[in-house]
Amino acid sequence: MQHNRAGRKLRRTTSHRKALFRNQLSSLITHERIQTTISKAKELRPLVEKMVTLGKRGDLPARRLALKTLPEPETVRRLFDEIAPRFTTRAGGYTRIMKLGQRPGDAAEVAIIEFVDYDFGKKRAAKVASQKDASEKKETLLDKARKLVTGRGSAPKAEGDSGDAQAPTGDAGEPATEPKAPKAPKEPKEKPARNAVPRKGHDEAGKSKAPKGSGGAKKGPAKGTTPRKAV
Repeated sequence: MQHNRAGRKLRRTTSHRKALFRNQLSSLITHERIQTTISKAKELRPLVEKMVTLGKRGDLPARRLALKTLPEPETVRRLFDEIAPRFTTRAGGYTRIMKLGQRPGDAAEVAIIEFVDYDFGKKRAAKVASQKDASEKKETLLDKARKLVTGRGSAPKAEGDSGDAQAPTGDAGEPATEPKAPKAPKEPKEKPARNAVPRKGHDEAGKSKAPKGSGGAKKGPAKGTTPRKAV
């Protein structure tokens, strides 16, 4: 028989089990409602009751004792300043456990542990309102980014302004533009006169005529050789 062996080990070592309950305590005080298995919820319930009793004391030694279990100072501040004052007229029983059935993965019995004054509808409405404000703020930031990129809406338009930039005008109301430099006239190409007599060995266009079959090369002694003497 098991005598003087209260509590569940939950198949964990002592350090692992203490770390588990410390994290669950912090989550429950922060969110006021968590979902876990029934065995863990039943082991967590007396720990939460003791923390709320310390919060109802409200003195410095009680805060130091709470800091031994809850290492986050913000969580301890929420416990002493927001949660504990709500149960000043209540002697005990600050939490409740609601069964949800079996979990699909391992068929473990799941339950919800929460404070007895937790208002789900109010918390849900506050969450929806915060999400709506965040989405509106995100849209305004996107609009500002678009305005910075496109350059529209950065400066207010004047009356009668169509929004398009107008070119500066001169004295006569015409747009003032710089005069362009005149282009230089092209020089005419020289053409041979029609009645000119071509030179010897040239055609009418002035091109030299080469004898056929010679390839345009002139006949003569090769370079580097002496001409033969006539006999």
